[in-house]
Amino acid sequence: MLDHDGDTHLYLQIATILRERIQRLQPGALMPSETGIQCEFGVARTTARRAVRALRNEGLVYTVQGQGTFVGRPGEAPREAQRTPLYREIADDVIGRIRRGEISPRRPVPSETMMTQSYGVARMTVRQAMATLRAEGWVYTVPHRGTYVSPQENWPED
Repeated sequence: MLDHDGDTHLYLQIATILRERIQRLQPGALMPSETGIQCEFGVARTTARRAVRALRNEGLVYTVQGQGTFVGRPGEAPREAQRTPLYREIADDVIGRIRRGEISPRRPVPSETMMTQSYGVARMTVRQAMATLRAEGWVYTVPHRGTYVSPQENWPED
């Protein structure tokens, strides 16, 4: 539990909690994303980022851009290779929701903010997923309105 009124910065309190968790993890294990930390602790993104930076400065974790933050030092232990890029997994999940009728044609897809929170990823990852869906014809964007599911006749064939 964070002490919002105490004399210790929130990011240091979060770093302490994460440090305790790291002790139970194997080197190479994936840490929660900044968005995940933000949601779990109810703090601003900058606070989550500062907590991760503190752990990185101590040499307890390292970050690989586009893949996440991992326990240990780079090369210390093999980390599980990510088979499919995270943005592709998100795009595939949205495609599944479209095919199942959870998101109807010409209806808006969830917002960037909602997807960032529900998938626990960075905004850039969601943007990559949406760009992929747009390029494949699953969605289209109306400036100043949002992104919508394409009519079924525009969906790519399997």
